[in-house]
Amino acid sequence: MNTRRISAVMMLALLPVWSLSACAGESKVKVREPLTLSPSAQPTAQQYTSQGSSAYLTGQYDQAKSLFAQAVSAAPNSGEAHYNLGLALFKLGDTEAAREQFMQAANLSPGNKIIWDSPALSPYSSPDANLPKKIKEHPYANSKPTFGGGPR
Repeated sequence: MNTRRISAVMMLALLPVWSLSACAGESKVKVREPLTLSPSAQPTAQQYTSQGSSAYLTGQYDQAKSLFAQAVSAAPNSGEAHYNLGLALFKLGDTEAAREQFMQAANLSPGNKIIWDSPALSPYSSPDANLPKKIKEHPYANSKPTFGGGPR
């Protein structure tokens, strides 16, 4: 009887662990990939974008940055070209320049859902979904309580 009771307690104790491990199996990490340019874009811009995408996907971010910059020069009104350059700049750690490119891309492509849904356009996010989000602190979070119990 005791072994049966111990087995039941062990099963109940391990149930939360099993349920958490089942949830952990599904990964919801979004991988940001370069976008293709519209068919109406200049052929040279499309060629630079294709080469830049290959370099980006193989981890050659410096080369991708220069190729995407050439694509932007060839097609300055392409939101996709600016978005791709922003991705490469972010991977190289130049987050401010990357954000500028993402904003330019959003302004040039008002109907592109991928660009507009990019977390880079939200005020406290980045294009890499794996990075933690910045949390805005309450202005009085670190202050000592005042007379009357606290800030109003």
